[in-house]
Amino acid sequence: MITRRRFLSGAAASAVLAGALPRLARAAAPAALTVTTRSLDVGGRAATVFGITRPDGGLHAVAGGDFRVRLTNALNEPTLVHWHGLTPPWRQDGVPGVTQDPLPAGAGFDYDFPLARPGTNWMHSHLGLQEQGLLAAPLIVADPAEAGLDEQEVVLMLHDFSFRDPAEIMAGLRGGQGTAGMDHSGHAMGSMQPMPGMKHDMPGMAMPGGMAMDLNDVEYDAYLANDRTLADPEVVRVERGGRVRLRIINGAAATNFHIDLGAAEGTLIAVDGMPVAPVAGRRFPIAVAQRLDIRLTVPAGRALPVLALREGDRQRTGLVLAAPGAAVANIADLGEDKAAPLDLALEAQLQATEPLAARAVDRTIPVVLAGDMASYVWTLNGKVHGQDSPLMVRQGERVAIAMTNPSMMAHPMHLHGHHFQVVAIDGKALSGARRDTVLVPPGKTVTVAFDADNPGRWSFHCHHLYHMESGMMTTVEYEGIG
Repeated sequence: MITRRRFLSGAAASAVLAGALPRLARAAAPAALTVTTRSLDVGGRAATVFGITRPDGGLHAVAGGDFRVRLTNALNEPTLVHWHGLTPPWRQDGVPGVTQDPLPAGAGFDYDFPLARPGTNWMHSHLGLQEQGLLAAPLIVADPAEAGLDEQEVVLMLHDFSFRDPAEIMAGLRGGQGTAGMDHSGHAMGSMQPMPGMKHDMPGMAMPGGMAMDLNDVEYDAYLANDRTLADPEVVRVERGGRVRLRIINGAAATNFHIDLGAAEGTLIAVDGMPVAPVAGRRFPIAVAQRLDIRLTVPAGRALPVLALREGDRQRTGLVLAAPGAAVANIADLGEDKAAPLDLALEAQLQATEPLAARAVDRTIPVVLAGDMASYVWTLNGKVHGQDSPLMVRQGERVAIAMTNPSMMAHPMHLHGHHFQVVAIDGKALSGARRDTVLVPPGKTVTVAFDADNPGRWSFHCHHLYHMESGMMTTVEYEGIG
């Protein structure tokens, strides 16, 4: 993690993944990003994971400028990076088979498009299961209008981590199924036996109407905050005044969290990089792929843990914000009580400060999010990706997508290339947050609306990595796109 002031002073040169922030500008050459590998110490064990690196530390852009990046693949396998939260031309969106071909080992690609909006975003692989190997990094687009604010920016990126090969995790989830499932490309996968550590037969939680809700279908070895566990958390010394803007990114593959500020009260000011009417609180939900911007003040002489609690369980991770000279106590990686499942209570309260312009919806597309743990096949409108029919739209339309979840697991649904607005929950209209990822819990219907103003073929999928890889993906396709 680095702070805004530490970056500006040049102290960020050694930062690699967790919140590194160099500036992009129109220059003779694009910024250089390299996909490579790196080493972590997790619980006293060495682990080799992926990384997205830059010679001077990472990637930070400014709204109103241009995103000019040369991405180079230094791995010994193909890869490709998606710019999550940005709205590039569709051929620069970084999704294999939809917008671009994967980059072979040693190859590079130049990205160049304007950045219209500031916000907390991130970048990650969209190829196979590479994201589980921590092939992800923050991507912060600063607001030039906020350059003079007297606050310290702290980026907190969350991951779920396993020493197992992600293919073994997927094999365990598919184990015991009666018929073959589908991989991300729609190819048949053979039936396999469950792997140790998998929650294939999971205890459920009672939902309205008798539905059993499943939580956390993968058991991980660790939960990371800026690549570290609570055995050795990052301690960020806050500057005089203690005013902090937390930019929190849930980069986990399959884990939802609650952000717990303990005794401190924070103010939520943005979700998924888009501003919302301020909401004060001490605990905020964050589903897979979502982001939260929270302002808070660390009292003089105090240390403030910022914890991420795994939903439905006791595991937690986080970092510590500490005033100068404040003592930092040890923090257990297990809380006393299990955190609740994420729900839509906060979502129903959020209000966009930059809502969509008032106009009628031209097209409503119903989408059913289905599947089950027994077969581990997850579908949109009854089809796995590769057998699906695109969701067709026409440029200039106001489009609504009504997502209904009859399954027993929550699905964080992400639309590429657009920011939608949450306009109804279970049929009750609201002027909710603008986002790019929204959680649809079991038994719920969430309706979002967006303006079809970025022509192309755009991925629309569950951001739970193993649900997506098991079929829960389709495309939103503009009429006339070849």
